[in-house]
Amino acid sequence: MASAVSLLLLSSPRPLSRAVPVPALRSQARLPLLLGHAGETALGVGATRARLLAPPPRASNPNNDNDNSGAVEAPDRLVAAVAYLYPFLDGVHHGRFLLAQFPLFSTLLSPLAPAARLFRSSPLTPFLLFLTLYFAVVRNQQAFSRFVRFNAMQAVALDVLLIFPDLLVQSFAPSTGVGIGFELFQSMESTVFLFLLVCLVYGGGACLLGKTPRLPIVADAAERQVM
Repeated sequence: MASAVSLLLLSSPRPLSRAVPVPALRSQARLPLLLGHAGETALGVGATRARLLAPPPRASNPNNDNDNSGAVEAPDRLVAAVAYLYPFLDGVHHGRFLLAQFPLFSTLLSPLAPAARLFRSSPLTPFLLFLTLYFAVVRNQQAFSRFVRFNAMQAVALDVLLIFPDLLVQSFAPSTGVGIGFELFQSMESTVFLFLLVCLVYGGGACLLGKTPRLPIVADAAERQVM
């Protein structure tokens, strides 16, 4: 029995391949890593050269204050332009002297007469329009674009500025229609009216063209309020 077992062990076939030494396995395992690192280095150098040769990217314009007539839709242009009627109608009474001296202004502004009468139909109308513009338009990011909200905020801020000339009119209005005090008062009233008229024409016209107007004094305040 023992001789048979010995005969089987001696006659067992040898393995087809010899075992690879451990150092050889380590060197073969290290070879792909070296090749991969070299490939990544080559790709990195190629990407760097491509970035150097590529033209610089154009600067973005988050404030939307350039010519963006192709990006602003027609309804947004109309809503933004109509918003500038609010401060003008609220301060049109400052132009009573100018309109009396120059009837041409009355003729040019005659299409706005129905809107002015509706605006003055109730003492609550200016306040309700203020709340509507500020809370329903300026703060409503889901329904209105930034273009509309920015212009609506400029109109609201412009109307807030009318508090100061209104206080001056109530406090320092001359009792007589003669004298240097009356002339200064008349000049102040006409200046306020012309400023509102310029803001209406410039702001509304720019909005209809799809451009973002930036009015003096109120543009920075509107920018801070609109996210």
